[in-house]
Amino acid sequence: MRTSFKLLPLIAVLGMSPLLKAADVDFNGRWDIMLWGDNPDKAWWMEVSGAGTPGIKGKFIGFPGGDLNEIKDLRIEEHQLLFSFENKVGKRDYAVTYFGGHLDGEMTGPGGPIKFTGYRAPAIRDHDDATWLKATPLTLFNGKDLQSWTGLGNNKDLGWTVEDGILKSTGHAKNLVTTGKYWNFILKLEYNVAEKSNSGIGLRGRYEVQIQDDFGKPIESHINGALYSRIPPAVNASKKAGEWQTVEIRLVGRDVSVTLNGKPVITKKQIEGLTAIAYDPWEGQPGSIELQGDHGPVSFRNITLTPLFQPQAQ
Repeated sequence: MRTSFKLLPLIAVLGMSPLLKAADVDFNGRWDIMLWGDNPDKAWWMEVSGAGTPGIKGKFIGFPGGDLNEIKDLRIEEHQLLFSFENKVGKRDYAVTYFGGHLDGEMTGPGGPIKFTGYRAPAIRDHDDATWLKATPLTLFNGKDLQSWTGLGNNKDLGWTVEDGILKSTGHAKNLVTTGKYWNFILKLEYNVAEKSNSGIGLRGRYEVQIQDDFGKPIESHINGALYSRIPPAVNASKKAGEWQTVEIRLVGRDVSVTLNGKPVITKKQIEGLTAIAYDPWEGQPGSIELQGDHGPVSFRNITLTPLFQPQAQ
């Protein structure tokens, strides 16, 4: 269980002034959400606007799936934020309170109960302008073994093999994450995705560039080369399943650019928040590179990362 802050003693909470009681408008904003309990591979995200007015709106990434979902029944009752999602598995209910600058919540229903805490998404001042220089490239995959990588959660039953310089997932593997953490960078790699399979590349363990068998398919926010569920590619630059594809991803702050098979598909677009692959909610800090392995067979090779820096920041 992750414990990144100390819980206030109950007596201290009960003794606090009524002046600290949350106003409904305090729910407004973007929230990075940490899950409590045995959930090392999950982080959620929520945006609320119009709280304190009849026009309250919300967006959510978490259950029932990995999409960016509009919250259709969002409401506030007695200073508690309430909403639900329902699918074929059943109905999940969410109850959230605001206290001391953060959110405390619980999801009940299938897969629950899950308690969670939300923190305001930090302001990130780095932007992809002309001031960034390249440092020495780092080889993240040595072509021989999984040195510098670990399984998300633990290293048992990883489901990955290394053969002839290629990193291969059986299609039912744990996500891999780098042991190193990175901030601003250019990531280059090659991948080969099987027919009807998909995978993803997690940036700082938070934002996913989609990998999928999507040759010739219409453009939308879930296809190969997209920033998953958030930013669609400008063109579908995918090759056919079974062919090696090359991707270059540039991330500065929340500004992302993606070049797929030599074609720019995303150019300096701002990421609004976490995506489905996220397990690390701390957006203001460096994070790992993540490779998804549980959505079908996929292979990777020639993985390099070039850190970006500003001269005055050295």
